[in-house]
Amino acid sequence: MRTHSLRSLKVLVASGVSVIGVGFTSSVAVANSSSAPTFHVSQILQGTALQHSYTPAGSATSKIETLSKPDDISQLGNDLFVGFQNGVGPQGEASTDGNLESTVVELSTSGHVLGQWDVVGKTDGLTADPALGGVLATVNEDANSSLYLIRPGLAGSGAVTHYTYSAPLAHDGGTDAVSLFNDQILISASAPGTTGSPSPSASSPAVYSVRLDAGSKMAVATPLYFDEDTATVANQNGAQWGKTTQLALIDPDSNEVVPKSSPRFAGDFLLTSQGDLQQIYFNPEGGSHPRLLVLALTQAVDDTAWPTTHRSGKLYSTDSTNNAVDVVTGDFDSHQPLVVATPCGSNSAPATCPAPPTYPNNYLATLNLKTGQVSAVTVTGAPYVPEGGLTFASSADH
Repeated sequence: MRTHSLRSLKVLVASGVSVIGVGFTSSVAVANSSSAPTFHVSQILQGTALQHSYTPAGSATSKIETLSKPDDISQLGNDLFVGFQNGVGPQGEASTDGNLESTVVELSTSGHVLGQWDVVGKTDGLTADPALGGVLATVNEDANSSLYLIRPGLAGSGAVTHYTYSAPLAHDGGTDAVSLFNDQILISASAPGTTGSPSPSASSPAVYSVRLDAGSKMAVATPLYFDEDTATVANQNGAQWGKTTQLALIDPDSNEVVPKSSPRFAGDFLLTSQGDLQQIYFNPEGGSHPRLLVLALTQAVDDTAWPTTHRSGKLYSTDSTNNAVDVVTGDFDSHQPLVVATPCGSNSAPATCPAPPTYPNNYLATLNLKTGQVSAVTVTGAPYVPEGGLTFASSADH
């Protein structure tokens, strides 16, 4: 989940191929319709209630600070895991107080802290891997990326295993969200061109399939598809619906697996290209020619979550602005995904953001899977500016 930054772009000229996004404009209105659902937010944990010790860069003396900037969130068994970034920079740069470490916290769904582990770098993507008995955490979304496996069942330093990439990442950037899909670890290739040529590029992977070598502690990354691959337009309300288009991704970001219960894209792997206002749905059933569908959105979004039960369950969310982990309750619709709308994450956002009314703070919204319409929902309760991390727990999970 990235914070807003401006990156260099190259102009894509493709003979005979349309570039997705033509004919779609960003909607920045956050007004709620009378038919929109209403949800209630309660804080279950604040970063200020937790501390970690660290040794500032260039120092030999350790210090203690409270945790800050919660970002991604995942569920393993009955417990939640949240990555607190603690001010570390997107390439692993030290925070303003010299800290180089993020903290992954395990907590119950009621907010009781069960454990915490520090990892070097800015943790971004976080996902549970039951087969490995832990959670995977990516660090450094813009460059100098690596990967951690945290297994809470192991004691001491054995709980954390650090994996470095076996070769430089081909997109010259970092890594972001991570998901498990068809027995593969899939990781977003974020911030393409940070250390190389401007993006987009036909040779720049959008997503990697990653294999972990436990013996060498190496992560081997293989491209799944690329930033300029062709895709089929999925917006049913546009003249381009069903036509082939060329992607031009410069901001691969969040990802997740669409549940089988979804009314559209069921079982697909979803990549959100946040700044590009696009979601790319991947289905490998085509064999050597997997299907890619692209849905143009009316607003930049970060995480997407599908309620897996109808009219019940709880949505867990992070809020970096208020340094909190929240639970959202309400009348969920299992056919209606929820997203974190991020106006300041758009490629068109100004350098100083938020800048209301055009570029307001983040907000919770619904996503129309047919049209790409992002519509704000009414939220009551605790102060709430969702950062990006969302995970839904059914009634049976808590």
